[in-house]
Parts: sequence; C-alpha cells; structure tokens
Amino acid sequence: MTPAKSDSRLIVGLDLPSLDAARAMVDRLGETVASYKIGLTLLARPGGVAFAHDLRARGKAVFQDWKLHDIGAQVEGAARAVAEGGCDLLTVHAEPQVMRGAVKGRDASGANTKLLAVTVLTSLSDLDLADIGYGFSAADLVERRVRQALDCGVDGVVSSPLEAARVREIVTAAGRPDFLIVTPGVRPAGADKGDQQRVATPAEALYAGATHLVVARPVVGAEDPVQAAAAIIAEMGDGPVH
Repeated sequence: MTPAKSDSRLIVGLDLPSLDAARAMVDRLGETVASYKIGLTLLARPGGVAFAHDLRARGKAVFQDWKLHDIGAQVEGAARAVAEGGCDLLTVHAEPQVMRGAVKGRDASGANTKLLAVTVLTSLSDLDLADIGYGFSAADLVERRVRQALDCGVDGVVSSPLEAARVREIVTAAGRPDFLIVTPGVRPAGADKGDQQRVATPAEALYAGATHLVVARPVVGAEDPVQAAAAIIAEMGDGPVH
C-alpha cells in the first residue's frame, strides 16, 4: 500500500513512556508524519533532548513542549538554550514576563525557533479555572492571553479548538495573519476525548482557524498508527491553510 502523503499541519504527540517506544513509533510512522511533539515525559529522560535533535536531523519538524514557566531571566536563558540546540516550536506559558523573557532569549540565540504561548490547558474546564482562582471563563482568559501574546511578540499560541475562531479574529484584526494557532484536543470523529475537555474534530479545528493540529493518543495509541494518521490527514482534507 502506498503511504499516505504527510501534512505539515498535523503534529503527532509522542506521548509514550520511553524513548525506545518513541523511536519505534517514529520508525513505524515513517513518511506518513512529518512533525512531532515531544513532551516533558520524554524530554526529562536521559537522552530526551538528544532524541529531539536526532528527529530534526532526520528531517522532521520538532515541537519541544517544555511549557516554560519561571521568572523572566530563567525563561530567557532556557529559551536561548533550547533554540540554540535546534528546535522548530517551543512552548512557554502565556504570562507577559514569561513571554518577554522567551522572546529575548530566542532572539539572542539567532535561531528561527517559533515561540508558542500556552493560553489555557485543554484539560481545564471553566469550573477548574474557578477552583484555581481565576475570575475568567476559559474563553475570556484565552482572549486576554492572546492579546498579551501579540503585545509580547511571540509567534503563536496553543489553545483549544473551541477558542480557535475567536483567536483567529483577534490576530487578523491585529494585522498578524501569520500568527500560529496550534490546537491540541483534536479528536477524529467518533473518538474518545480522554482527559481533554475542549475538543473538536480535525476539520472543525482547521475551519475554526487553527494552523496546526496536535494529535497524540488517537495515533500513537491506535492498533494501526499509520492508518490512524492517514485517516486524520484525510479528515483534514483540503481544509483552509491560514
């Protein structure tokens, strides 16, 4: 069978317990997947960052999902280190001091790493935010943080598909059509939503305004990951490219 053509808008999250499992998954997916997200579980393991660099050396786009969150100076140093090592996408939390530090560090590196600000984790509901102490709904907090991200000069945000349309409106009005909107919480039609609260199908997310989709368990947890990835690419179809 001819492998499905990859789609750079699909980022497969390697949410797996070990580097060996992640390597095996990348080998199995082959040319079907061009972009990968590597989260804290793998990055924190010995050799985790080297694995991320190896993937880039193989021609894959790599999203290091550090979700940096510290005082500005520490984030500046960490963002510079990650960018200098080689990274396509890097996440930081969408707080102004954090974002400004990350931009300063990335710029000092001279690298072309794109910085993504995490607005509100897709596992959080409005009730969860109230429990944490926020006086905002998820939608309102996302909007506030998108405006701050634009002011701080990051390259995009991570937000749920349900907020993508409003994010697209805001960044378009701000004259930033190039602004990245990366959406986790994407589930193929009929799939279990797991621990994600604010989800959508691939086509819904793209039409809402997403530029990239992050999909993990529906691919890496599938009996046939290649077929699962190919099916998602098919669902994405000829959706809009923002």
